[in-house]
Amino acid sequence: MKIHKAGYKSIFVTFFVLFALVVVVHLTLEYFEYTRYALYAWGILMLFFAIRFFRYPNRAIEENPNAVYAPADGKIVIIEEVSDNKYLHENRIQLSIFMSVMNVHVNFYPISGEVVLQDYYQGDKMVAWHPKSSELNEHASVVIEDAQKRKVLVKQIAGALARRIVCKAKKGDIVKQGDELGIIKFGSRVDVLLPTNARINVKMGEKVRAKKTVLAYFE
Repeated sequence: MKIHKAGYKSIFVTFFVLFALVVVVHLTLEYFEYTRYALYAWGILMLFFAIRFFRYPNRAIEENPNAVYAPADGKIVIIEEVSDNKYLHENRIQLSIFMSVMNVHVNFYPISGEVVLQDYYQGDKMVAWHPKSSELNEHASVVIEDAQKRKVLVKQIAGALARRIVCKAKKGDIVKQGDELGIIKFGSRVDVLLPTNARINVKMGEKVRAKKTVLAYFE
């Protein structure tokens, strides 16, 4: 299992804190054997979850210029037409993927093309499934334009527990479908804004996998 490099620091800090707690427990709870063992087990579990959170999936992708792949693992929580007045200045179909702490949190490009816009907004920390979190929470927005001039907007949104968005995109980058876009630490959501004539291939509540699930097809 690969670990995303953005997780090295968090995993090290978690290990150091847990190690310090183990030392304290060992010295202060010498005569409470079962309590010590329970706390040791809890520490191992926390370290396991920290490592698991930053796992990097080794997945192949079947490139398709007419397909829009899921950029993240999670569950579809929104499918609706919205008016994007900030970046694309037109109506779009918004698909939102909610990622729990159990999901892979690495994000990937849903299409190939050129990054024509990259923007970061430092906002609030509402729960990621809140309807207003797309606008008011901390987020990074990326617009990719493919060879046919079709544009897809991907928005990485921090949730109540998320503490950092890592977005690798830079304006002018030429990217391939399935390349890494970035990662969001500790609970989050990803919005995908598609042309209104795109053929949606998922439904509400459906679980999706990055680089495997096709969200929609271009007409």
